[in-house]
Amino acid sequence: MKGRKGPLAILGAFLGLFTFSELYQNVLFPGITPVSERAEESSWVASSDSWLDRKVCNWFGFCGLAHLNKAGWTSSKSQGGHRKQHPLEEHNTDGYNRTLNDYWTSAKTSPEDWSDDERRLREIPQYALEYAPYIHLYSGEEFWPCDMAEHLIHTTPHLNYTPIQASSDHPNLTHLDDLNKYGRFLYLQSDDNVEDRPKWLGGERNIPQQPDQSDDSEASKPDEYDQGTKNASDDGREKWTEADISDTVDKGGSRPVFGAPTASVPIPTDTREREELVGSDRKSKPVPRDLGKQVKGGKSSAPAVLIVIDKGDGVVDAFWFFFYSYNLGNKVFNVRFGNHVGDWEHTVVRFHRGEPKQVWFSEHNFGQTYTYEAVEKIGKRPLGYVATGTHAMYATAGTHPYILPGGVLHDVTDRGPLWDPSLNVHSFTYDYINDTLRSSTLTPYAPVGWFYYTGHWGDKFYPLSDPRQYRFVGQYHYVNGPLGPRYKNLGREKLCQGNSQCQINHYMGPKRSDRRLKRYEGVGEGEEMNEEDVRRFFGPEHDLQ
Repeated sequence: MKGRKGPLAILGAFLGLFTFSELYQNVLFPGITPVSERAEESSWVASSDSWLDRKVCNWFGFCGLAHLNKAGWTSSKSQGGHRKQHPLEEHNTDGYNRTLNDYWTSAKTSPEDWSDDERRLREIPQYALEYAPYIHLYSGEEFWPCDMAEHLIHTTPHLNYTPIQASSDHPNLTHLDDLNKYGRFLYLQSDDNVEDRPKWLGGERNIPQQPDQSDDSEASKPDEYDQGTKNASDDGREKWTEADISDTVDKGGSRPVFGAPTASVPIPTDTREREELVGSDRKSKPVPRDLGKQVKGGKSSAPAVLIVIDKGDGVVDAFWFFFYSYNLGNKVFNVRFGNHVGDWEHTVVRFHRGEPKQVWFSEHNFGQTYTYEAVEKIGKRPLGYVATGTHAMYATAGTHPYILPGGVLHDVTDRGPLWDPSLNVHSFTYDYINDTLRSSTLTPYAPVGWFYYTGHWGDKFYPLSDPRQYRFVGQYHYVNGPLGPRYKNLGREKLCQGNSQCQINHYMGPKRSDRRLKRYEGVGEGEEMNEEDVRRFFGPEHDLQ
């Protein structure tokens, strides 16, 4: 009997591995891998030079195990030193800023020739600026807000992995959409190895100037008692909860065309950046509007982008977009996932007849909606918090856990440098129905070509042959760079997107006993254009693959 233990153990191990392999290949892999990635799976795995790596990847889903050794991530000139992000040199900073500002005033337009009607279409309501959000960046952040114009200087357009033009021939904000003639699988690939932490990547010179702190600058907080959540669909009296919505189906709704009140066209509302459905319906308690005090300062050299959209019936959404050149993913069991070059985050303030009603914060490919009364404020302006590395946005400071297929991760926010994006902003108005972005009367020479760029603002997820890449349980170390603001469901009817049940938080804080961990299914994969947007911007016959 003793002599049989060895062979039995080997047989048992073999059967166990075989069973796991069959389970992975036939159940797990199809369930966790998007269709767009399955189409590239064979070529992605085949890029590895290691036969063993390819087989382990195909059979068990553990890809690039040897790449966990960080020594292979950096170039030879940077090895031996630490990889902490460093700031740009301080010399000639003013001249550099002037160059970037030139990119932001390059639109070929003549405001003096605008008609009165055209000027009205470009006006930013004063209340959109009066209620602009304040943002607390993380105190230990390494990748600060960046300027899109500077990002373009350090990237080269690629069609998948093939460069479209010379690395010295950089696109600019005015003509970035000229690249669309190559299709939608476009990527702005970094000219540098980002693991070397090139100085432009971190944006440290864009850390907001410290505001003038005093006893009058503390943020106001809503009452600490549990105020519950409210289902938007249960409050038919509040028309602003759904922007000019009529009869809808699961995917799409209708909204009058501006200037033609009787016409309607379908719009996509169910996107990958879908809402988080948490909590249960409760009776909401009244919330006192306790406005705090004013602060000064908080200006960053990195500009924010404000896009204001009139949704009709007195509903106006003010989208505040923030750009970072790098997203540092979080760790599971000390293994990092979800890095990508380029990062777009945003928050939205919804107004009804000039009064703020709701605030939305983007969190990875999800987000949360709060009533205006619920969120912290400085003065009357909402206050948000940006997580370290990932730049996900939250309504509170602290730890924010969430679930991926590979384990539990968490974002961390605190009261780091205070950013006032309204002090350096390029503003636009957007006609969603006609897909027309206009520079505003406040920044009339701001270019709009960048908005229509259909590609990604960073590298394509690295092939398995790249020593910086690995993948476990469908989650990649490096994922695709993000798409731009045009593809963030700007025409959303409910602020938390989609036509499914929409929970609006009427309180903040950890006191809700049934609060569940958020599940983000696609964080490790990267952002892809959803089917609705492909049909909308490329036509109904366009190939989705």
